[in-house]
Amino acid sequence: LVIDDVWVDQAAQDAWAAMWRHTAARYRDNPIVVGYDLMCEPNAPGRLLDIWDGETFYSAYGGTLYDWNQMYPRLVESIREVDTNTPILIGAMGWAAVAWLPYLEPVRDPHTVYMVHQYEPQDSYTHQSPSTGHTYPGRFDLNWDNTPDDFNAAWLDQMLTTVDAFKQTNGVPVGVNEFGLVRWAPDGAAYMRDLLRLFEARGMNHALWAFNPSWSPFAHNDDFDFLHG
Repeated sequence: LVIDDVWVDQAAQDAWAAMWRHTAARYRDNPIVVGYDLMCEPNAPGRLLDIWDGETFYSAYGGTLYDWNQMYPRLVESIREVDTNTPILIGAMGWAAVAWLPYLEPVRDPHTVYMVHQYEPQDSYTHQSPSTGHTYPGRFDLNWDNTPDDFNAAWLDQMLTTVDAFKQTNGVPVGVNEFGLVRWAPDGAAYMRDLLRLFEARGMNHALWAFNPSWSPFAHNDDFDFLHG
């Protein structure tokens, strides 16, 4: 199997559920395990279908094996068969991006937390190349219409209203278990200050993605390691 088989093979999805049942049974009483993140950045639409927006994907593939909404509740059930208390962390399709959160269908579980990965605007700022030079605040195209837009705290606040609506509609907590930016992004400290302020104002627990692994094959990749300046 390759990793994408989980989106096209029922047996692979059943195995994923069995894996989580085994994992939960083993670690349910471990005091350093604070939650089970069911899948890091599920993304069948982009990986296999070249679809990049939720409306297009769910209108065509909702309810199929490609659909995380039909898969992840079975993972939750498998975990709860052996562990009723450890929190479960669930991100939406589209790499758990904020824009895909409205398409995630919550389960009836009192210890589930819904998560987002917040790297917006990814291509134009947080993951920019050293030569791009986009600043924060700044003015450049943010929505692929070839027209410059204002990029500032107000833009970030408006983007996060998607989280506000999801929390209000479903009565569930939402956290951020990845965010950050390349260490050479101009005025990155100002961006981080504003983003953290907006997270805190919303009561969103958050975890920085610093990518400083000790595993040698990836130790050279320090794009997000702020300790390297």
